[in-house]
Amino acid sequence: MPPKPKFTREEITAAALRVISRNGITALTAQTLGQELGSSARPIFTVFKTMEEVRQEAKTAAMHQFEGFAEKAVHYMPAFKQFGMQMILFALEEPHLYQLLFMQGDGRPHSFEEVFAGLGEPAGVCLDILQREYGLVETEAMALFRHVWIYTYGIATLCATGMCRFSEEEINDLLGQDFMAMLVRVKSGGLNQQTPHPMLKS
Repeated sequence: MPPKPKFTREEITAAALRVISRNGITALTAQTLGQELGSSARPIFTVFKTMEEVRQEAKTAAMHQFEGFAEKAVHYMPAFKQFGMQMILFALEEPHLYQLLFMQGDGRPHSFEEVFAGLGEPAGVCLDILQREYGLVETEAMALFRHVWIYTYGIATLCATGMCRFSEEEINDLLGQDFMAMLVRVKSGGLNQQTPHPMLKS
C-alpha cells in the first residue's frame, strides 16, 4: 500500500502559488516548495509526478485567481472598461502571477485566436458585454476586443515588470480614451478588417 500523502494536492498547489507570487516562477523548485510546506521535498512527489506538473497546476490556480479578480468588473459600469482596469490592477497587485499567466511564451508565435482561447472565461464575458451593451455583431466585438486587449496588455505588462507605474485615475483615462476612439472606428467599419501592417507582410 502506498504511503498516505502528507499534504493534499490543493495544499501543495496553494504553497506553490505563494512561492511564485512572492518570487516568480523561476523560484519554484522542489526545495523551495518543501520549505514553504515546512517539510522536505519528498511529500510533494507522493502527489505529483514532476515539478512541471506542479507548475501547471499552479498556473491553473493562478488563472482561477485572475478570473475571480476580473469577475468584479460585472458590477461596474461600463463593465468592459472595468475588465481592462481589473487586468491592470491584477498586474500591479500580483506581478509574478500576471507574468506566469500572460508573459510565459512557448517559443513560437501565436495567432490572436490562440491567445484569446487562453484568456479564460473573462474574455467570453467581454464579448457578450460588447455585443449586448454597444449593439455590435460578433465580428465587430472581436475586432474591438482585439485592439483594446492589446493596448491593455501593453499597460499591464509595463506595470507587471515595474517599468512604469500609473495611478488608477491615469489607467481609467487611458483605457477610456482608447476604447471610445476604437468604438467609433468599429461602428464606422474602420476596424473590422484586420489588415497587416506593411512591415509585417511577407
